[in-house]
Amino acid sequence: MEQPRAVAGWCARAGWPVHPLAPRQKTPAANCEACKEDRHAPATCPCIEAGRWCHGFHAATTSAERIDAWWGAQPRFGVGVSCGPADLVVIDVDAHAVEVPDRSRLLPGIPIGPQVDLAGLATGFDTLALLAALRGKPSPAEDEATLRIRTPSGGLHIWYRNAYPETRYKSSTGSSPRTALAWQVDVRSDNGYIVAPATRTTAGRYTPVGDVRTPAPLPLWLAGELARTGHVPRPKETFPAPSAVRTPRRGAPRTATRILEPLLAEVTACSAIPEGASFTEKLNRAAYAAGGLVHGGHLAAGEVRALLEEAARHARPHQERRNLAIIESALSAGAQRPFHPRGRS
Repeated sequence: MEQPRAVAGWCARAGWPVHPLAPRQKTPAANCEACKEDRHAPATCPCIEAGRWCHGFHAATTSAERIDAWWGAQPRFGVGVSCGPADLVVIDVDAHAVEVPDRSRLLPGIPIGPQVDLAGLATGFDTLALLAALRGKPSPAEDEATLRIRTPSGGLHIWYRNAYPETRYKSSTGSSPRTALAWQVDVRSDNGYIVAPATRTTAGRYTPVGDVRTPAPLPLWLAGELARTGHVPRPKETFPAPSAVRTPRRGAPRTATRILEPLLAEVTACSAIPEGASFTEKLNRAAYAAGGLVHGGHLAAGEVRALLEEAARHARPHQERRNLAIIESALSAGAQRPFHPRGRS
């Protein structure tokens, strides 16, 4: 499966739209002359509808016929995967030899006190491991359950599947002053692409690590961190309005409350542990369950939201914006899967 055409076909069969990369490069193949001369929005470009590869990941496809035509015309094309349409979230860890910034810029939104020894920290592998350690989790770079790709520069692409595609994730770079997960850690998802496994460039080969060739679901704690750091767009309405939610059945709140109460208690209990309490994961779990219960007609939306916000505020009173982002994201995802508990009373 070393030939680019075979790689492109393998990706397409996995449901990942592909587009050509310039031969031996990691950048998209050049546009046609007309598109080069006339700047225009990809959505309005006739080349895409005509089956040409102009505009990179905007033209990505899973069509075997189109893939045959593209790589038949230029067998040396590399393979790029459009992450958004593939419902992929890829953590791109860099290992560039550059000056380490001030500790305040290593993990956006997380103060790193002077008591934390940062000796030896040099790359995105270190900042990602630090973030994971603060959350009581192993580093995604060591996640053997998902597809990981070693890059020619010594970095790592960690592929995850967005199991709840109703929630979208922005792409970002680790050096961004506005939206970043960690220093030297990029995120590839909506409006982004990633180099496919086994692709070769002048710098070297993108080599799979281990035996796993499929992306695992995005871990809940990592989804929470992406929400916290601004990677989840805030739509005008991310949760069904009260009028769109069924009226709770008579007696239904009793059983639903018994399900939600222990989840809320776990969130509240995090107040006793400033760090390492898995707060994000617990709030995610509670809000996701609440979204399913509300949209299943078992609880009232307004009351549930207030309970979640109160529990989160009690546990982490100084990060209300982050709390709200986690709640909104998880409520929205849970609302797509109405939950009907057994033993309704």
